[in-house]
Amino acid sequence: MIIDLARVRPDMLDAVGGKALGLAAMISTGETVPAGFCLTTEAYRRGEIPTDEVLAAYHALGSGPVAVRSSATAEDLPEASFAGQQETFLGVSGDQAVLDAIRRCWDSLDSERATAYRRDLGLDDADVAMAVIIQRMVDPTAAGVLFTADPITGTRTETVIDAVAGLGTAVVDGTVTPDHYLVADDRPVPHDTGCLSGDQLTLLHATGRRLERTFGAPQDVEWAIDREGTLWLLQSRAITTLFPVPDPGDGTVHAYLETGHMQGMRRPFTPIGMSVLTHGSADWLRKLGIELDPDGPGLMADIGGRLFLDLTSMLRDPKLRRRLPESMKIYGPGVATAVGRLLDDPRFAPRPGRSRWSGAWLRPARTLLPRTLGPSVRAVLTPRVARARTLRRVADFEAIRGPEQATAADRIAWCGRAQVEGLDLLLDLLPPLWTSLTAKAAAAALLRGVAEPAEIEATQRGMPHNPTTEMDLRLWDVSVRAREHRELLLDTPPEELARRHLAGELPEFGLTDFLRRYGHRGAAEIDVGVPRWAEDPTPVFAALAGYLRITDPDQGADRRFRRAAAEAEEALDRLVGRAARTRPLRATLAGFLLRRCRSLAGLRELPKFAWLFPLNETRRQLLLAGAELTDRGLLRRADDIRYLSLPEALAAARGEDLTDLVEQRRATHRRETRRRQVPGLLLSDGTMPELVADESELPDGVWRGMPAAPGRATGRARVVEDPATARIEPGDILVAATTDPGWTPLFLTAGGLVTETGSPVAHGPTVAREYGIPAVICLPAATSRIRTGQTLIIDGAAGTVQPADD
Repeated sequence: MIIDLARVRPDMLDAVGGKALGLAAMISTGETVPAGFCLTTEAYRRGEIPTDEVLAAYHALGSGPVAVRSSATAEDLPEASFAGQQETFLGVSGDQAVLDAIRRCWDSLDSERATAYRRDLGLDDADVAMAVIIQRMVDPTAAGVLFTADPITGTRTETVIDAVAGLGTAVVDGTVTPDHYLVADDRPVPHDTGCLSGDQLTLLHATGRRLERTFGAPQDVEWAIDREGTLWLLQSRAITTLFPVPDPGDGTVHAYLETGHMQGMRRPFTPIGMSVLTHGSADWLRKLGIELDPDGPGLMADIGGRLFLDLTSMLRDPKLRRRLPESMKIYGPGVATAVGRLLDDPRFAPRPGRSRWSGAWLRPARTLLPRTLGPSVRAVLTPRVARARTLRRVADFEAIRGPEQATAADRIAWCGRAQVEGLDLLLDLLPPLWTSLTAKAAAAALLRGVAEPAEIEATQRGMPHNPTTEMDLRLWDVSVRAREHRELLLDTPPEELARRHLAGELPEFGLTDFLRRYGHRGAAEIDVGVPRWAEDPTPVFAALAGYLRITDPDQGADRRFRRAAAEAEEALDRLVGRAARTRPLRATLAGFLLRRCRSLAGLRELPKFAWLFPLNETRRQLLLAGAELTDRGLLRRADDIRYLSLPEALAAARGEDLTDLVEQRRATHRRETRRRQVPGLLLSDGTMPELVADESELPDGVWRGMPAAPGRATGRARVVEDPATARIEPGDILVAATTDPGWTPLFLTAGGLVTETGSPVAHGPTVAREYGIPAVICLPAATSRIRTGQTLIIDGAAGTVQPADD
């Protein structure tokens, strides 16, 4: 049960825990680590300390002061650091003191903080055991922590060092303000200052880079320098909070824009979901004459399971670059400001010669314009006819069906082709959308100087013909029919109601018909690796419960929507009437355009609504293929196919065993799902430029995000991570990382919306405007800053959020 640290092997995690494994890895590569031994998890599982063995090993160390440190089997791992969750005892001397410290390390595994941490990570307490490390103490002149990447900005080319004189525990527990150093790879080391000399900083920086190469990832290192000047390494573990970095493939720094949240995708895509999206898009664009490699560096990038767009060539384009900050405002003020700063970064300086964007639009334009220009013009002239024609096209999407009898390989191959067919059909749904956007922009230009942007937005509420709005109102009708079962639906957990519904054990109140029409939808619905409502209606039952708590008829969804529409019409008449007093011709034309916008803008949700039909069929075909691969022993279960790309799934269908890869991907996806912050802008050196911004000019007590839906509201905050389990009371301010149409049923109850990301034309803000609730988006760290129950004042026109009870 006792093993010397130098004899620990890489396959001994279950016996020695993550911390001991890291120490042993450093020893094996020649790093200077204090001598010591490990009491394995076998002793913990037996529940008794092998006293004679422990004391013999302790005496072999010289019987002097030692550090007694926990090393749990779920500790210091790439996916979870468990920093500070278990105990460490320093300067322990004497036989009985060592034995007591071991027992206290064991006890710390069941402490409230460690248990809560494991629960947050979804770890089973029964799967965790504790080893204990006993090491000879170092008597340091200075000690502390170094990070081989900046843990705040994410920059991988900077080492952050915090140090104090003496023991470094004060740095770790935060009880003192340490000397803080930033050592960059490409800049001189700071001069001698504080408790460290320039030579010591150089040594620490080089050591950190060496450890990073050893472990293959940025490291969080605890260290101490003794009175002879020797650097001792006490711990090295991965920095688990860093966002992954892409490899652009050309040795230069690239800038990437996160775009998945525009479709409500804040959580990571499953590998199959990302592959279907990128391969389908690349195949479709190839038909238009644009070559993209979905599996290599290029315009689109999969970073941490999120979809990013490489902006580098645009930033370096002499003609495009100056227009970029303005165009980036749609992604939020933080992104726009950060992009503006990148224009002054010499790494993104304009490059002479022909840009890859020069003339790139000509080939696709020759294909797209004939199909879209004429219908767009006709939509202005006869919006009702255009709307009817567009709605009829949805049936073509529903008709995209895969084979009923086919091999796994044939099904997977069909999934790639289906995306090209679906994307091609989307072109016929776009003209009314483009017409409405153009009409709104033209009206705003005509009324410039007369109308504020918020007044234009006020005319956009309660838009008719929106399939997402119609879906939510249909669910409201279901809730009205379900009132006789109110007690059952409110007192039973949503997941249990979902199970009973699928088993046919619930009374019928219209939900079956609702799911027959809208069961292909769900949260994160553009990811084919995610279940739809028809498969798991838990979120639908959670939304129904929220509707059933509404007792005031005036707060009913149908009345709220009609009220929002009426208020928008009144706002339009009032605005045009005021403008007519000074600009009658412009006012008349602006009124015509705004009404055209109202008659067509609801269709902005239709392309995605229709596209989800072939995506749903793609999911069905993939699960059928997964079932065959499971029967053949190539997957453990059918939905494991979601952890493979399309090419990998085809390889599995041809007989390649990828079960180990599936398990690796599952762990990575689980880790990324827990990530709470995703950068809107990311450099390939790890830097998140938005986090470098200076927020000193923000008003005291007010947080500024981005306006998304006009109006003001005061209400209680409700921070929600998962719409499936959310309980929203009437008037609550819904606070979320992001939203997509799967969240919008909650909007019918909410009094306002605050998100960390988004765009004014994204789904969440669009529906918020239609329901007449104010929305503020792009508020950094909103789900961390705001706590449930806190009273908030939000202004959707100004884009501000103010806590009212601090």
